[in-house]
Amino acid sequence: MTRNLPSPAQPLRIGTRGSPLALAQAHETRDRLATAFDLPAEAFEIVVIQTTGDRVQNRALREIGGKGLFTREIEDALLSGGIDIAVHSMKDMPVLQPEGLVLDCYLPREDPRDAFVSRKYARLADVPEGARMGTSSLRRRAQLLVTRPDLEVVEFRGNVQTRLRKLDENVAEATFLAMAGLNRLNQPEIAQSALEPEEMLPAVAQGAIGIERRMDDSRVAGLLEAIHHVETGQRLAAERAFLAALDGSCETPIAGLALLEGGDLWLRGEILRPDGSEALSDSARAPIEDGAKLGTEMAQGLLGRAGANFFDWRG
Repeated sequence: MTRNLPSPAQPLRIGTRGSPLALAQAHETRDRLATAFDLPAEAFEIVVIQTTGDRVQNRALREIGGKGLFTREIEDALLSGGIDIAVHSMKDMPVLQPEGLVLDCYLPREDPRDAFVSRKYARLADVPEGARMGTSSLRRRAQLLVTRPDLEVVEFRGNVQTRLRKLDENVAEATFLAMAGLNRLNQPEIAQSALEPEEMLPAVAQGAIGIERRMDDSRVAGLLEAIHHVETGQRLAAERAFLAALDGSCETPIAGLALLEGGDLWLRGEILRPDGSEALSDSARAPIEDGAKLGTEMAQGLLGRAGANFFDWRG
């Protein structure tokens, strides 16, 4: 392995989006690899790739193509050899990878909860009837309207500073972010409070970083093996199997969270009508090694309970 290690002369190229959070995730990946192999930072090159999702900020993701909008250009660069690995927020990742790519390395998961962000109110419960809530997430919109149909939900996209500016401009009274992102940006104080999963079950894989590589690149596979976090991988195996069985995308109001308890995995899942008129949930436990099977079975059970035409997006 020694002669195959990255060096300043031949750095490992790390592909990422250019947002502050994406760069923080790429730097965390670089730092973990550098520590694992006692390498200088110069042995790695951060390659910023702009995606369609970054360029189009004035429309909802579900209107212009869904989750792949944040990954397609990066994966194209990986397939063409322009980069060696790609760093992704796992909640943005489609359940299927392009042929020739594999995603089997995860960093330790951050706080998966949603953050409540407002300039006026400390908690979601404090928001008055009829207030405007900003979110671009179909999941958060649906979950919010299930419990608070009195609220008006408006489209709200952009990075952390853009969303804070929109709050200052009274586009909305409050919004939601991921606690994981705020923690990675060292800005947890932006959240007025964190929403417990019982109040708002998070997106599948929220808070997790995944590192994608070419399937035939054994050198990179060996490097990534050194920083893979097994427990995060076990949790995501269940959550993403749940998502895959539901044909999940940005058009899909789905939530899921797996936790490890001793030798067992506890999975909670939820599907919702996009307008918030109905939500179905389930919870079950299984041995950790059966997590993916549990996720698939839970999804199938919820679909059976939902019946035809539960999801408006399916027509």
